[in-house]
Amino acid sequence: MQLSEKQKMMAGMPYHASDPALRAEQDATAAWLARYNAALGEPARWQALLGERIARLGQGTTVRPPFHCDYGWHITLGARVFVNFDCVFLDVAPIVVGDDCRIGPGVHIYTADHPRDPALRRAGFESGRPVTIGRNVWIGGGAIILAGVTIGDDAIVGAGSVVTHDVAPGAQVAGNPAQPIAG
Repeated sequence: MQLSEKQKMMAGMPYHASDPALRAEQDATAAWLARYNAALGEPARWQALLGERIARLGQGTTVRPPFHCDYGWHITLGARVFVNFDCVFLDVAPIVVGDDCRIGPGVHIYTADHPRDPALRRAGFESGRPVTIGRNVWIGGGAIILAGVTIGDDAIVGAGSVVTHDVAPGAQVAGNPAQPIAG
């Protein structure tokens, strides 16, 4: 049995993002995002709209529009999570955010990755690696979290940081690439 491109993506295998079935999923997400982002001044509608596409949405969670993602159904947000304006979650693999996290404006979380081999990139392959963010994490505005990263409980990521490696529980990191700093 040959796997579909979506099945390959879901399994973390190299896949073609230009596959028509995946493009149709992205188009459906784009239509949903247009409705969600149009509700900018209507917080009462946000929860219902998020529930249409987000895999799991914890109680008391807020995602302020505008918000952008690839699919939505790979995103799990715990209870009382706050995601500020203009965040981008590229969710070709799971993004899991624990309870009580604070995510600043303009934060980008990328699960998408591309082959290091130029011939494979030219052939249109990509893959994904999950991003996991523990409980009670604070991610400062404009930070970028790269594919495959795990951020431990109670950690802090400084504004504008680029997180390329795992962050230990309780650690504070900042910079490009993000490095531990004294608290």
